[in-house]
Amino acid sequence: MKKTLYFVLLTGCLLPFVQPAMALFAGLGYALLFGQPFPVFNKKMSGLLLKASVVGLGFGMELQQALASGKDGMYITLLSVFGTLTLGIVLTRWFKLDKKTGYLVGAGTAICGGSAIAAVGPVIKASDAAMSVSLATIFILNAVALFVFPTVGRWLNMSQADFGTWAAIAIHDTSSVVGATSAYGMEALQVGTLVKLTRALWIIPVSLVSAFVFKSNVKTIQVPWFIFLFVLAMLSNSFLNLPDAVTSILVILARKGLTLSLFFIGASLSMQVLRSVGLRPMLMGVLLWIIVGILSLMTVIL
Repeated sequence: MKKTLYFVLLTGCLLPFVQPAMALFAGLGYALLFGQPFPVFNKKMSGLLLKASVVGLGFGMELQQALASGKDGMYITLLSVFGTLTLGIVLTRWFKLDKKTGYLVGAGTAICGGSAIAAVGPVIKASDAAMSVSLATIFILNAVALFVFPTVGRWLNMSQADFGTWAAIAIHDTSSVVGATSAYGMEALQVGTLVKLTRALWIIPVSLVSAFVFKSNVKTIQVPWFIFLFVLAMLSNSFLNLPDAVTSILVILARKGLTLSLFFIGASLSMQVLRSVGLRPMLMGVLLWIIVGILSLMTVIL
């Protein structure tokens, strides 16, 4: 019965009126009530669908327009990445957290959530416990952001471009950035996606710096290759004169794939995950997130 309900909810996410936030809420509600029926499947599908959806969204963007709208966000990105990492180190000491756990929470907040943690964790030789706690902390805040950010944006009457930039800077994972901006508007989605993927590229230099700081030998770094496919899709749409019917279908499929990926992400949260975080890592993550959110909001709207 429980598994049947799971597949009913999953299929329901394909309906035209279902928005990303609704899909996330459906997945969250199911997981908190009944637990995780397919944890491995949920994790794999959320990652694959998210990457494929981001690439598909590239077919709906023009290069010149995207660069013009995302230019200001790229400058803010440079400042926010290093500022957030530095603040994360300070808060780690203040909350007396394990050094590597706090650093991973800071890296996830500064760059791109779970992807950054997955890349930086092995580089600094973080324990499984540190990885799990930091991932769970970021995951919970991502779920909250998907509901909070569009509400705040509308309350402040933010423009599409400003909201997209703010969401890309202040929300952790690419999935939640795309989900929040998609709920706000198409221009916000384009700006948010471009700025967020620009931030994600900082995984490489931050991983190298992290190896130096923690005095570890770097053998491999997880590079987010789907970002380059996104750029290729955007270039194809800009210069190859692709038929509108084709690009429109690809974008529709991408947005629906995003909705499904958020259902899988929501279904991955359980009471066990909530209990595994602990109070201090969560407090540190929340405080860091609030500070980054407020400072980035002030930078964008002032």
